[in-house]
Amino acid sequence: MTASSLRLLQLTDPHLFADESGEIYGVRTAATFAATLQHALMTAPGPIDALLVTGDIAEDGEPATYERFRREVAALDLPVLCLPGNHEDRGTMTRILSKPPLQLCGTHRMPGWRIVLLDSHLAGSDEGFLHTDELLRLERELIAAAGEHVLVCVHHQPVPVGSPWLDAYGIVNAEAFLAQVTAHDNVRAVLFGHVHQASDRMHRGVRMISTPSTCAQFTPHTERCVMDLAPPGFRWLALHPDGRIETEVVWLEQLRMTERPPDTRQEA
Repeated sequence: MTASSLRLLQLTDPHLFADESGEIYGVRTAATFAATLQHALMTAPGPIDALLVTGDIAEDGEPATYERFRREVAALDLPVLCLPGNHEDRGTMTRILSKPPLQLCGTHRMPGWRIVLLDSHLAGSDEGFLHTDELLRLERELIAAAGEHVLVCVHHQPVPVGSPWLDAYGIVNAEAFLAQVTAHDNVRAVLFGHVHQASDRMHRGVRMISTPSTCAQFTPHTERCVMDLAPPGFRWLALHPDGRIETEVVWLEQLRMTERPPDTRQEA
């Protein structure tokens, strides 16, 4: 990575509870989130320019959950860029996670790059939806970003990942979104969470990247919800001045499952 490149850390889908002993899929999520963050910080290949947390921060939507998350990440002395997932309480999240150094949605500008954080939360649903106002904001940002590279971040997957049960919970109006991002040649990638698995593919010339959860993973390419033995993970991204993105997923192998976690629910 060159001196003028940018390094981002992406964490996603921690599914935290107000009660730190809270579990989903047999995983105590507060413990795996803390372990993942600590591992990333201890093994960082250099200075981190921003932390991206791409949704499902809270499983229970409780104020205490967001407050504890805020305390943990605010102590890092980094810009912390957040967006909502399908399990959030949107109002509570907005109230607690919109104060610096945290930012909820909106746009974050860095030298040569513009990071656009989209809200795909659809109240009462596990599906994602980008409302008209959000699509209009995206279009304004893409036009204003002429001469800059753009990384678009959203919680829900805009393209199928190959598991029919999981792809039923993507962005409902994904075609409208994809038409926008593929019409602008400065969009370098769309980065998302939600699917609890790593993927990296091209769609109409735009890179589509998903990142594993800091808790439990879904087995790729399954007809129904089948949990994976894969451990918690996170992603590094290096944003280069020429628009290239180098990226790597890191798995916490010491936390790899020895038994398949229970399928405690059939949703993302």
